[in-house]
Amino acid sequence: MTVGRIRLSVAEARDLAESALRGIGFLDDEARIIADHVIDAAMCGYEYSGLAKILNVRDSEHLSMPRRPMKVLRETEVSLAFDGGNNPGMLALFHAAQAAIRKTAAHGIALVSVTDAWMSGRSAYYVEMIAKHRLVAIHTAASPPLVAPTGGMRPALGTNPIAIAVPSTRGPIVLDMGTSAYMMTELRLRERLGELLPEGVAVGPEGEPTRDPATARRGALLPFGGYKGFGLALMMQALGLLGMSGLEPVSDYGYLFVAFRPELLGPADAFEEGASRLIERIKATPRQPGFNDIRVPSERAFLSRERTTREGLEINGLVFDELVALRAKNTDSAA
Repeated sequence: MTVGRIRLSVAEARDLAESALRGIGFLDDEARIIADHVIDAAMCGYEYSGLAKILNVRDSEHLSMPRRPMKVLRETEVSLAFDGGNNPGMLALFHAAQAAIRKTAAHGIALVSVTDAWMSGRSAYYVEMIAKHRLVAIHTAASPPLVAPTGGMRPALGTNPIAIAVPSTRGPIVLDMGTSAYMMTELRLRERLGELLPEGVAVGPEGEPTRDPATARRGALLPFGGYKGFGLALMMQALGLLGMSGLEPVSDYGYLFVAFRPELLGPADAFEEGASRLIERIKATPRQPGFNDIRVPSERAFLSRERTTREGLEINGLVFDELVALRAKNTDSAA
């Protein structure tokens, strides 16, 4: 058993991730797409959405169910509704984001929905991908009940993130936020490592505050910011209904992409320059005592990505051991 932390180069981490994914049954191209997602999450400083996420995929009840190729349920010039084929969201939403880029290139705007896909990973990954094509991107996700409404003690809503990205002359500006006080993926990692949750993010089965991850999974996470977070979670769940038409039984998973070219409303160059000036104005705001900098959304993640590109990344030794075991399964099956 490996104790402590393991440092890997990005190339080593990618090879481990792809091999582990092949060990649980994914084809080469599928493993590459999912591995790129989790490696980028790790590089951006989100360990719980990094290589540990592969273990969540392995443990998901969905993985034991048959997977099907994605198919189009409905299409117009500016819209696509996909059946995700019970594929991991990190795979299905990658293809959906690519479709949104193609539709927007052809028609200026695109609405793309996905149903029957699970565990979509970091929403920032997709909107940044779209914004790199000089497009504005909005992504919402609805998921099974894990979060109690304000005042409630039973889960009724998903963790339901929203992500927005806009192009600028300095690169994409990205916001990615869950509407829960804590993300289930991070809770799962803490449970796996035997660590407690922060105060005030979850309740147990009887509505009692808890820091124990296992007790929280039998109870509910809480929305961030009280009623405001609950309101956002509710609307993300409602938008998720757009990604559920055409399949029975109805799933709680529903994903939506909205993408458009800024020049539909004005010169694209002016928009990108204006977005950059907005960030410069925010960064130049006089700071309160104790603040060395004013950070904008995703700035920390982008700096972490630059650093880990040079220095490599660290993962927990227990997670490393489990991934190595999955890689061995891939090696055995190849032999």
